[in-house]
Amino acid sequence: MMAVRASAFRWVSEDIINTHYLANRFTLRTQQRCGFRKVVKKAEPKKGAAEEAEQNEILHKKGVAPAPDPPAPHAPSRSFGRLVKPFVFTVGFTGCSFGGAAIWQYESLKSRVQSYFDDVKTDWLKKIRPQKQGDLRKQVNQWWNSLSDGQKTVTGIIAANALVFCCWRVPSLQRTMVKYFTSNPSSKALCWPMLLSIFSHYSLFHVAANMYVLWSFSSSIVNMMGKEQFVALYLSAGVVSTFVSYVCKTATGRFGPSLGASGAIMAVLAAVCTKMPEAKLAIIFLPMYTFTAGSALKAIVALDTAGLILGWRFFDHAAHLGGALFGIWYIVYGHELIWKNREPLVKMWHDFRSRGPGAGGNGSI
Repeated sequence: MMAVRASAFRWVSEDIINTHYLANRFTLRTQQRCGFRKVVKKAEPKKGAAEEAEQNEILHKKGVAPAPDPPAPHAPSRSFGRLVKPFVFTVGFTGCSFGGAAIWQYESLKSRVQSYFDDVKTDWLKKIRPQKQGDLRKQVNQWWNSLSDGQKTVTGIIAANALVFCCWRVPSLQRTMVKYFTSNPSSKALCWPMLLSIFSHYSLFHVAANMYVLWSFSSSIVNMMGKEQFVALYLSAGVVSTFVSYVCKTATGRFGPSLGASGAIMAVLAAVCTKMPEAKLAIIFLPMYTFTAGSALKAIVALDTAGLILGWRFFDHAAHLGGALFGIWYIVYGHELIWKNREPLVKMWHDFRSRGPGAGGNGSI
């Protein structure tokens, strides 16, 4: 049995931040300095509906158009036509993610094979070269080599989230962050925020909790499917969960910005729990109470389903459910449908690399 300690029942979800910025507007008033006293104009009583209709009739007889009614406040459109571009972006980005992951895996394997003798030579030089003591770089290398493959993979993702979190603290970047790093179906920017928002967190507790869960499950998910396939799953799940959020917000008319990596992390969690349902999990603050991964997944899905049906708005439950269902679908069907059918693409890339400059011999690996 494998003990994986993480927050099981409620990972911190997409924060919904207030994006309305109020600016104090001052009207410049000039004081009249002439010697004459200005006559105060008496306020005219408000016209009733009958008087207004009579005046409009008189203006119509004179050929003068009546004054137009004041414009109504703008309300977000609930048209599903705005979701066509996000849908195309979701499908295209998911395909490109797994296609790029397949090519990345090919290049990694090719690089490891070609650098085998270089590694042997490097090991021989280390034995005859005096070792440095107390060097900071050496300590960093020792720490890095002590990490698992999964922890090394998610280190870059955690660094990207930390960088975006710092950008939220820069006042001059606030408008850009709200436009491109929060996802909202009523916004002008629809597609790129679907990806960028999964690296965006506004509160420290939000980013810390999400990254802790990602770090906790990184070794299991990478050992299960490899770093290339994991990165493709993580990025695709983030975009898919955002699209599901778009659909639910458009259907219910409850528009608002969302951000956070919870949708992608839910896919990782669901994939691990589906593949290893008997693995033991524990709540971070209550490590003495353990339960199976399958039970935890059922509880989380049930909680988000209830939140979606009852209209709870503190969390983006639609994005959570979208990520979890995508993770379950990928383990049950998607791996066979997508990843195991990557051979034609890899063969095309191999033929392309073999004809390229610097490809010696017959281009074999």
